[in-house]
Amino acid sequence: MSIHNPIPFHPTSQIAFHRTELNMILGLYGRMVAAGEWRDYGISCLRDVAVFSVFRHTAENPLYRIEKRPKLRMKQGQYIVLGMNGQILKRGNDLRQVLRVLERKLIRAVE
Repeated sequence: MSIHNPIPFHPTSQIAFHRTELNMILGLYGRMVAAGEWRDYGISCLRDVAVFSVFRHTAENPLYRIEKRPKLRMKQGQYIVLGMNGQILKRGNDLRQVLRVLERKLIRAVE
């Protein structure tokens, strides 16, 4: 008796974040959780895009989405940070530079 899998899995059929990319994103996420800004996250790996979504509360729409779209690498940049309403906050090929738009939210005036 043989086991037949009707849907073959190909590791190249989905886009995913690499470990170094996730380390950068999760480092920022940890700092924002410690600051009380973010509470939850979700990761989606799809055919054309990998998405890291950030939530203030679990049941809400995401505050920010960090997307990786390798097909745009030679055009606008493969990393995109999107705001709550879908507006593009920053895009580029250097993830560290793209994430800086979110790190600015950590800088506050001390009273």
